[in-house]
Amino acid sequence: MKIVIAGAGAVGTHLATWLASESHDITIIDHNPDCLQSVDQNIDAIAISGEVTDFSILQKSQVAEADLFISVTSVEEANILSAIYAKRLGAKKTIARISQMQYLTDDDILNIRELGIDELISPESLAAREVRHLINTNAASESIEFENGKINLLGLDITEDATIVGKNMAQIAELSPVRDYVVVAIRRDQQTIIPKGDTVVHANDHLFVITHANGMEQVLEVTGRRKIQIDDIMIIGGSRTGRHLARKLSRNFHVKLVEQDPEMAEEIASSHPEVLVLNFDGTDVEKLEEEGLKNTDVLVAVTGNSETNVLTCLVAKDRGVKKTIAMVENIEYLSLTQSIGIDSLINKKLAAANFIYRYIRRGDFVTLSTIHGIDSEVMEFNVTSKCDVTEKAIKDLNLPKGAIIGGVIRNNEGLIPNGNFIIQPLDKVVVFAKSECAKKVSRYFR
Repeated sequence: MKIVIAGAGAVGTHLATWLASESHDITIIDHNPDCLQSVDQNIDAIAISGEVTDFSILQKSQVAEADLFISVTSVEEANILSAIYAKRLGAKKTIARISQMQYLTDDDILNIRELGIDELISPESLAAREVRHLINTNAASESIEFENGKINLLGLDITEDATIVGKNMAQIAELSPVRDYVVVAIRRDQQTIIPKGDTVVHANDHLFVITHANGMEQVLEVTGRRKIQIDDIMIIGGSRTGRHLARKLSRNFHVKLVEQDPEMAEEIASSHPEVLVLNFDGTDVEKLEEEGLKNTDVLVAVTGNSETNVLTCLVAKDRGVKKTIAMVENIEYLSLTQSIGIDSLINKKLAAANFIYRYIRRGDFVTLSTIHGIDSEVMEFNVTSKCDVTEKAIKDLNLPKGAIIGGVIRNNEGLIPNGNFIIQPLDKVVVFAKSECAKKVSRYFR
């Protein structure tokens, strides 16, 4: 597939790295020479210097022959305009990154798709959705849902008093007469372990578990985690992500939003009367305590400063807040949750890159690389009658040693398979695999 990416920032380079590794023909456009130099050195892609809205630059990128044009610069107007231009020049599909939510909610007034943009993405909206999902599955530090929650992948810290500590996988399986989950990976001291029957769980391990909607309670019971009763949420930062979160969460919870800028705080208060908006610096611990920090169930820090978000969450955790979520700009921070004491870290640019990747692989298979700190991938496959895995028990498939089939969606129902489970055409299969054997796994589902 020929793909032209406008913007060599975090979203664009992350996408380009993924797609180039699968032998797609990638071209990246950016006006920043430093970004392009990094592309030249690290990614198998053609780098073109120039403005993404420049017709001559778009023509130079051969956008007329592109199967997909993706515009993910930091400038919303440039993304929209370049996507429209690319479509008119001949690109088959176009995707544009936006910031203003009105484009997504008011499409009856301005249907941007009629102008030639096939898909709009808002990193802020996607980050807010990720936070809401983490709140709903609040005992987990990471959470990925498949088919609207039919199957879920959860990341869970294991404490010393957990039932499963000191037990191997075979013994853990015997704890429940009907097993509604499967442990697909263990992160231990920066090492990724794909468990076998004799693999023992240690205290302070970080387990990745796949389960379905009805298996959540069983997972929490064996891992020693407890779902939090959530009533009060405090959001630090009136960013677009913060506003979107406040609007959505206030439907089910008591929400306070802290914004330092007085004009912005006033504007948020007037447009979101259901939210209690507080005007002070979110790093002011005394003020936070005055406003009931110790009685807050969840604190979400989404200011534009990663360090502020992290520090605020650490203070909140120290004061007894049950769950903390911080938004960070640096993708490399995402693997630090366990070591620094924050429950969850999110990155809106990575959320956008994942969304685009899913869009590209729609109808084929999808690789979700949202889990950092482990050298593994989560893949979702659509099974056809031509796939090698059909009509065979999983134990007879001879999958690579670093791969586990963790979940199956059949007839809109999530299932947790065992070794005797037989995969059928039209199933959707969720596979967890070490990075080095991910491509081998995909061959089983072609």
